[in-house]
Amino acid sequence: MAEWLGRALQKLVQRFESARRLFLKTLFVKKMQIVFFVFYKHLKKSYLCISLQLSMKIYPIETGNFKLDGGAMFGVVPKVLWQRTNPADSNNLIDMALRCMLIEDGNRLILIDTGTGNKQSAKFFSYYYPFGDFTLDKSLAKYGFHRNDITDVFLTHLHFDHCGGSIQWNKNRTGYEPAFKNAKFWSNADHWQWATVPNPREKASFLKENINPMKISGQLNFLEIPTQGNFAKNTSLGFDVLFVDGHTDKQMIPHITYQGKTLVYMADLLPTVGHIPLPYVMGYDTRPLLTMDEKAAFLNKAADKNYYLFLEHDAVNQICTVKHTEKGVRLKDTYSFNELFN
Repeated sequence: MAEWLGRALQKLVQRFESARRLFLKTLFVKKMQIVFFVFYKHLKKSYLCISLQLSMKIYPIETGNFKLDGGAMFGVVPKVLWQRTNPADSNNLIDMALRCMLIEDGNRLILIDTGTGNKQSAKFFSYYYPFGDFTLDKSLAKYGFHRNDITDVFLTHLHFDHCGGSIQWNKNRTGYEPAFKNAKFWSNADHWQWATVPNPREKASFLKENINPMKISGQLNFLEIPTQGNFAKNTSLGFDVLFVDGHTDKQMIPHITYQGKTLVYMADLLPTVGHIPLPYVMGYDTRPLLTMDEKAAFLNKAADKNYYLFLEHDAVNQICTVKHTEKGVRLKDTYSFNELFN
């Protein structure tokens, strides 16, 4: 009896050991499956991100040049200082660009800002001395596009030199219509209110013929403003957006990840390389002290993270980088778009 019981216990132990080994083996396989699944998910996500970035193409769109008063462009900074980077002519005017950006991303073609357009009167344009051969249509055609191909028009703000090209005369010149008939126009609710009920200081820059037809056409859309902070991540347009209030209320600054770099469309937060020092603030800004704070925060981050700053108004430099120095953040390098991106 004792011998039989011993054999039975031995078999039971052997079966238990076999079951334990099978359990551990199964558990190991399950763990490996989980690890592989998580790894695969991350690999797939990374591959998707890389694929999306590789499929994206960006083009600089030169829409023209004009001139502005150098004193107005640099506020309280003396001419003897600002003319080192932005030389003035005999009328104290400095050269300015109207440089937009086109993003080809899958089935979307996104245009950031649209320049001044050409519908204003000769008297209006005489104040701004337009020059050069660049036009929006010529620049789009250079890359094989037409304005009817544009799916989205993102407007950093609604001053005439940023949104004027969005609206054109109708065929009979009896009224206005969107210049991009197939596009959604993107602003934000706070800035739209600011622009359509303008303060006396900005009224001359917010032209109703540039603005109202967007809403009348039914093509106007608003980007959601962050409820916390001033930075909107992963917007519906595929890039991040910084909201700033110094130049005008809720100006939008796109941050685009492109070919392993962060490319920032500077609009009027940094019009030219000459505006990098903090006190170099435009006389046009509605809240110049706030501009200095916003510019300081941004430039420090740009120097830390090596952002590439796409300059809308610099007539000479398309892109720049910045660095920390003993005097604060200063210019590091300048580039043409084609030097950096293929």
